[in-house]
Amino acid sequence: MEKTKGNVEAEISKALTHWEKSYLGRGSVSVKSDIVRDMVIVVLKGILTPAEYSVCQDKDGLLSVKTNRNNLVESGVEELKEIILTLTGQEVVSFHTDLSTQTGERIMIFKLSDDLQSQFE
Repeated sequence: MEKTKGNVEAEISKALTHWEKSYLGRGSVSVKSDIVRDMVIVVLKGILTPAEYSVCQDKDGLLSVKTNRNNLVESGVEELKEIILTLTGQEVVSFHTDLSTQTGERIMIFKLSDDLQSQFE
């Protein structure tokens, strides 16, 4: 049976949740992945701890939390790229991420070597 776009998106969400728990020590509250043309866009909610929200009350704390969290994710980027390659068959050309200290959401964008979405149409 061929995998559907929804199946692959769900597999990516599950794999990234597992990666967060095993690599970062804790997972997000929810993860949603979407395949759009040659990108996989992942929204992770519930990233920050209560202590991090507290630290984010001033600019220095906010920048510190963003920097530390981004460094942690960037240190595992090769493993993340391997997960995407395994699940999609596509090489990751570039990786982009940002964290909102307001909402506690992280956005990850994996730019792929080819148009993955067209393979499901």
